[in-house]
Amino acid sequence: MAGRRALKAVLIDLSGTLHVEDMAVPGAQEALNRLRQASVAVKFVTNTTKESKRNLLERLQHLNFDLQENEIFTSLSAARSLLEQKQHRPLLLVEDSALEDFTGIDTSEPNAVVIGLAPDHFNYQTLNKAFRMIVDGAPLIAIHKARYYRRKDGLALGPGPFVTGLEYATDCRATVVGKPEKTFFAQALSDLGCSPSEAVMIGDDARDDVGGAQNAGMLGILVRTGKYREGDENKISPPPHLTCDSFPDAVEHILQNLL
Repeated sequence: MAGRRALKAVLIDLSGTLHVEDMAVPGAQEALNRLRQASVAVKFVTNTTKESKRNLLERLQHLNFDLQENEIFTSLSAARSLLEQKQHRPLLLVEDSALEDFTGIDTSEPNAVVIGLAPDHFNYQTLNKAFRMIVDGAPLIAIHKARYYRRKDGLALGPGPFVTGLEYATDCRATVVGKPEKTFFAQALSDLGCSPSEAVMIGDDARDDVGGAQNAGMLGILVRTGKYREGDENKISPPPHLTCDSFPDAVEHILQNLL
């Protein structure tokens, strides 16, 4: 911690870190309660685009996690902010369960393509519609570009391969709004009243969670749950501040060494 200021905030990834679909990581609820008793702010940051913030909150509360909706910052929120700022009318390639987070956004005669994880919509016809719009000048906005994620039945493709396919076909670069973008982490910290040097990120994705946070000036702790695969900690430079087995171990390290 040399040269760093006292820790004020902990950002926590959700899928793969606290839970995998409808299964909590063992001990995660109790560890979160312990962390809340310390003198740090807690915020949950997620790239999930499969469901709305409200649905995600209900899922986590059903698993007995103590959290409130205003503590969750999603890449869907960041995408909505960008759409409002740019006054785009998007073609939304997200799951139907996530659409409520875009309520009130004009989607008539779309002039921008917004793509998240949308397995039910990733078919040739829909992707070709997006391709044609981008070729005709519509901006491509990626909610995030994760390569893959963890489901109960194993690893599954994320939106990254589909975004990259559209980039390749249209010879353009997507604007990415979720993790690992510095702006995403800055937005997540903005209402906590602390700087990146006073925050730590816990997640299962070496590149998007830990690498992104450390590039933004935070510390990053990688957990060996969710999508983690052996050697992931060696894929980023600098390496994680810490690599540990699970979220409870990360909390223990914070309580013993960073406060």
